[in-house]
Amino acid sequence: MVSTSIQQLFAARVSSTPDAVAVSAPLDGTALTYRRLDERANRLAHRLIGLGVRPGDPVAVLMERSPELVISLLAVAKAGAVCLPLHSAHPLARLQRITDRAGAPVLLTDAALRTRGLPRAGEVVEPATDPAVAASPATDPGVACGPDAVACIIHTSGSTGEPKGVEVTHRGVLAFAADSSWGPAHRRILSLAPYAFGVCAYEIWVPLLNGGRVVLAPPGEPDVATVRRLLADEGITALHVTAGLFRVFAQEAPEIFAPVGEVLTGGDVVSPAAVRRVLDACPDTVVRAMYGATELTAFAAHATMTASCPPDGPVPVGRPMDGVEFRLLGPGLVPVPDGESGELYVAGDRLARGYHRDAALTDERFVADPAGEPGARMYRTGDLMRRTADGLLEFAGRLGDQVKIRGHLVEPGEVEHVLGRQDGVADAAVVARDDVPGEDKRLVAYVVPGPGGVSPDGLRAAVAALLPDYMVPAAFVELDALPLTPNGKLDRAALPAPERPAPAPAPDPDEFTPGRRVLCGLFARALGLDAVGPHDSFFELGGESLQAIRLAGRIGAELGVEVSAADILSHPTVAELETRLRDLNPASL
Repeated sequence: MVSTSIQQLFAARVSSTPDAVAVSAPLDGTALTYRRLDERANRLAHRLIGLGVRPGDPVAVLMERSPELVISLLAVAKAGAVCLPLHSAHPLARLQRITDRAGAPVLLTDAALRTRGLPRAGEVVEPATDPAVAASPATDPGVACGPDAVACIIHTSGSTGEPKGVEVTHRGVLAFAADSSWGPAHRRILSLAPYAFGVCAYEIWVPLLNGGRVVLAPPGEPDVATVRRLLADEGITALHVTAGLFRVFAQEAPEIFAPVGEVLTGGDVVSPAAVRRVLDACPDTVVRAMYGATELTAFAAHATMTASCPPDGPVPVGRPMDGVEFRLLGPGLVPVPDGESGELYVAGDRLARGYHRDAALTDERFVADPAGEPGARMYRTGDLMRRTADGLLEFAGRLGDQVKIRGHLVEPGEVEHVLGRQDGVADAAVVARDDVPGEDKRLVAYVVPGPGGVSPDGLRAAVAALLPDYMVPAAFVELDALPLTPNGKLDRAALPAPERPAPAPAPDPDEFTPGRRVLCGLFARALGLDAVGPHDSFFELGGESLQAIRLAGRIGAELGVEVSAADILSHPTVAELETRLRDLNPASL
C-alpha cells in the first residue's frame, strides 16, 4: 500500500521494526524503540483530540531538543493536525505574533521552556508531566489525511515586517524522505538544527520514515567538543551542518567528521577550501553540498564531493534530487541556453502548498508551470543559476533583496520595518556586508536619527526583543541621510563600511592576570581584532554564535578545559568567562 501521510508511513515502520531504536538522547541515556515511540505519540494524539483539536488545526510546539519533542511532532501528525514549530531562541514577541496569527492554538511545551516564558495560546500541555496524556489510550487514533494536507507551517523572514508561514505538505515530506540519496549512510542521523527550520525534514523524518535512528544532540548551540564526542561514540552515520558551521569545524577540527559516511552542508555558499580541508582529514567521508528552501521541503539539489574528486573551483549547486525538475528561465518564462544565467524555477512534488493566509504572496512565488500538466505549479526561487556543459547548476546570484545570514534566508526589509518603528529613528536601511574575507555576511543597519537622537545599544536591544538573533544587525551606523542614486533609490555602493569596534583600555594593568591574558588573546583572534580587554563584551565587539563556537574550540585546545558556546554567550567578557572556567576546572588557568 502506498502511504499518503507521515503517520501512515510511520505505522508501517513500526510494524516492520517495532523493537529497533527510533530515537536516542545520549545526554540522559534515553532510547525509545519504534513501538514505544508509537505508543507515547498515540497517547498524546488522543489527548490533543480530546482537547478539541481537529484535522487541519494548528498545534504549536515549543520545546528543547529531546525525545519528548520527537513524540510531540509525531503526535501532531497522528491527530491529523498541523504542526506549528516555534523556535525557542526567538523573542517572545515574535512567537506571540505567530501564535496569534494561527488563532491561539493548543501549545505543547516542556518544563525548561515554560520557565523561560510562553506566548499566550489556547490550552498549554506539558506532555511529560500531564496525567491526562499518561491516561490516554496507547492505540493509534486512526486519523487519516491526504497527501496534500498541510503537515507543518514553518516561518521564515518576510519582507512586510512579519514572518511568513510556509505550508509544507505530507506529500512533500514523504517524497523528500523517499529520495534515493538517503542510503545506508543515512540510517543514524545526528539532530543538531532547531526543529523550527526546514532541515527538520532531514534530521527527523528521513530516519523515522526509513527505519533509522534519530540521535539527539543536547539542547543549545553545537560545539566542537560535543559534536566530536557524539560522532565518535554514538555510531552516527550522517549529519547536516550549515555552511558557516561547516567552515568553523573545517578550520578548527576537520578530523571530527572521520567517523561518518556523509556530512551534508548548505544553506549558503559552501567554501571549497573548507571542503578540501575536511576531505584531506577524512578521506573516507563524503561531503554533500545541499541546495533548497523551506518552500521545497528542505533540499532539492545536491553535489557530492570525495577525496578523489574534490572541488577544483566554486562548489556547484549540483543536480536535482528525485522528483524535482529545474527550469532556468528568462523574461517571459523563456528557457535560457546552457551557460547563460536565468532564474531558477522548481517543479515537482516537493513544493509547499503556499504561504499561510497570504494568497497574494503565494500567487507571486508559486506560479503556473507552462511545461507541466494542467494545474501544475513551479516555485520561483529568486536565485540566478547557470547550467554547465556537464549538466550541473552553478549559483550566479540572487534577484531581489533576500540574503543568507548564518544559513537563514533573511529579508532586510523586515529588519528595516522594526527599526523604523523605534523612537528616534527618522530613516533606516539594512544591508548585508562581507567586508572581512573568509567570514560570513553580516547585517549592518544604517540609521538616520530623528529629534532626540538614537542609541545604538538601545536599538540593538529593541531589535533583539522582536527578531531572532541572526536578524539583529552586527553593527549600527549613524548617517545624516541615506545616500540615494539619481533616480531616488538607495545607493548601496555609497554606504560606508562600519568601523571595527575598538576595545576599551583596561582600567588597571593588574587586572590582566595570566589567565586573562591568554583569554584576551583567544578572544581577539576569534573576533579578528588586535586586542581585547578583560571587560569588553563579546557581543559589543561584533561576536555571534559561530565565532563563539570557534572560540570554545580554541579554548579547549589551548587550555584543556571543555567549554561550550553557550558558556561564552552567557559569560561574554574575559573576566566573566575566567570565573566560569575556574568553576569548570580550577587548574585550567
